[in-house]
Formats: sequence, structure tokens, C-alpha cells
Amino acid sequence: MSLNVVDSRGGSKRRREILDVAVKLLAKHGYHGVSMDDIGAAASITGPALYHHFKGGKEQMLADALIPVSERLLAGGRHYASLHAGDPQSALEALVDFHLEVTIDSPEIVILHLHELDRLPEEPRREVRKLQRVYVEEWVRVLCELRPGLGAEQARVLAHGAFGLMNSTPYLALGQEVSTTETAGLLRSAALRALDPG
Repeated sequence: MSLNVVDSRGGSKRRREILDVAVKLLAKHGYHGVSMDDIGAAASITGPALYHHFKGGKEQMLADALIPVSERLLAGGRHYASLHAGDPQSALEALVDFHLEVTIDSPEIVILHLHELDRLPEEPRREVRKLQRVYVEEWVRVLCELRPGLGAEQARVLAHGAFGLMNSTPYLALGQEVSTTETAGLLRSAALRALDPG
């Protein structure tokens, strides 16, 4: 499953390019550390033209980055869980691989999600949180199937613990001290161990 995380919901190529620039700046400098002028300058576009693409300014950019990735995580979670229906161990391994793919390929999105989600207006923030909850439930279902006797509450704790491990990738020097492939393998093993309550 291909995962181009920065996706402005079918907008123009130019709009997607601007959003990509905005995501990188917001992740690096924080929501309050970047102005629309900064984004415009980095994207080589004037202020009025920038607002033509994003009438809601930075809040809209943030929503247009975080909502699609939440939708795609859920779609991917459902896909891999159903692909391995009846084989919860393979389903869990596929979920871990998929989540790591997202975090390694799109570290800026992970940073925005972890640090800037509360900057969203109420409605898009509620939408992101709802998508997240349903995504987690895919993991809970697989974990409860794999570990009979494990309660849903305990499975949620395990899932969130594994997310914490896997979402650490933006803070690692990927490809520098340890190769990206080796990092993914180490985090995969750590996440699978964390998900085993036995």
C-alpha cells in the first residue's frame, strides 16, 4: 500500500508542494515559530496566492496534513488486519511494519501529530482523534485475538506503548549512526516484544 502522507485531498500539484513545504517548516520550528510569510517565502509564493490555496492559513495546512495521514493509517490498519484474517500473529507483524513505514517515511508528520495536534480547530481535531481511536481498535482486536484472555483495556495500553516506541523515529539520526533499515528492524523487534504481555 503506497503511503504519500502529505496529501491535500485531491488538490493541485502546486497546493501539495506548498503543503509539503509548510509541514517541514512547522515540524522544524513549531506552529508559533513559522509565519505564513515564512511559508510563502520558502515555497516561492506571495501571501495573497498562498491564501488562495489555504484560506484557513496555518490551521488549514495543519488539518490538511494530519487528517489524511490519520485516514490512511486507519485504511492501512484495516487492510493489513483483514489481509491476515485468521492469523493474528501475521496481522500484528504487518501492522507493526506498516506503522514503522509511516513513521520512517514521514517523520515531520509524526512531529506535527505529537506536538501540534492541539493547534487544530475543534472540528478537525475531533476528526483526527476519532480516526486515531478507530485505528487503535484495529490493533486491540488483533491483540485480543492473538492473546486470549487479554482485556481490551490492557491491549490498548500495549498498543499505545508500541506506538511510543515506533513514533520515536523522528528523533533518531536515521541513516547516520545506524542505517534506516537497521533502525526499522530494531524498532520492529522492540515493538513486537512490547506487544507480548507474556
